[in-house]
Amino acid sequence: MEQTEPSDARHHRRTGNEIKAALRDLRIQLALLNHQVGGKLALKDVDLDCLDVLARSGPLTPSALARQAGLHPATLTGILDRLEKAGWIARDRARADRRSVTIRVLPDRGMEVFRLYQPMIGAMDDVLAEYNEQELALIADFLRRSTEAGQRANGELAQE
Repeated sequence: MEQTEPSDARHHRRTGNEIKAALRDLRIQLALLNHQVGGKLALKDVDLDCLDVLARSGPLTPSALARQAGLHPATLTGILDRLEKAGWIARDRARADRRSVTIRVLPDRGMEVFRLYQPMIGAMDDVLAEYNEQELALIADFLRRSTEAGQRANGELAQE
């Protein structure tokens, strides 16, 4: 005798698979967008990631930036050298302890990046305008929890 799943469970699994596929499609589109933006600005994807972390978090120490960007500190040194040479960031030394450094994005350069992402930002504003507040709260919760799941998966892989 064949065991069949209830219709609701099949539908739930199918919808879940559609969501996961849509997230993969979105990841690809965002990677392509980042590649396009990076190409126009002569930046690597990892450079954009570091600039994004700095733009969202404000000035950070190199070790804090490395942690948030998921990079090894030695790798970050090369990235920071490249970004500083190209005029994207400044390394500010603390007056009290000259060994202490804080990294910040130079404001004019940050606007260049924002300008290139503006079409996507505007398109996302249009998409979000189609949802009510309750739906937006649900979407925000889903994305937050998905990000946390990704962080856990990354942590597990790093442990292997």
